[in-house]
Amino acid sequence: MRTQRQVVDYSLQRRALLRDLHNGKIGTLEVCDASPYLKNAARFHGEPTDERCPVCRRDNLTLVHYIYGDELKQSAGQARKLAELPVLAMTLREFQVFVVEVCQTCAWNHLTEQFLLGRDALTPDERPGGALAASSASGRHRETGSSSLRREGRQ
Repeated sequence: MRTQRQVVDYSLQRRALLRDLHNGKIGTLEVCDASPYLKNAARFHGEPTDERCPVCRRDNLTLVHYIYGDELKQSAGQARKLAELPVLAMTLREFQVFVVEVCQTCAWNHLTEQFLLGRDALTPDERPGGALAASSASGRHRETGSSSLRREGRQ
């Protein structure tokens, strides 16, 4: 996605956790603990992948995208389909996305990455309304500033 920034990838943490699982340092029940809410989110809002579950190897993993941000208000914390994210990125200033992989068979789940999306990353030419809206907005700002100076007798 064009406005994606501040990406944090958790693949090294995932690899270490799976290594500890396969070496017997931790048990399967400790890592296969997806809540019913997460499994339902994977079923209804998830994006299927071609990657097999690293624990049970029976089912393919599903990616769930959770969104958080001040502008979302009551929608914060909801799972969204991947196709919805670009639309939200063009309408909201900034929000955070957390991507969780889930196996619906054995309940394996792991945070794979997080990143920011939103209009704040766009240049004035790319924003809805283009450069004209940005220049007129900045013109209004300067005009307001100069009139406030005149009122105070500084000009």
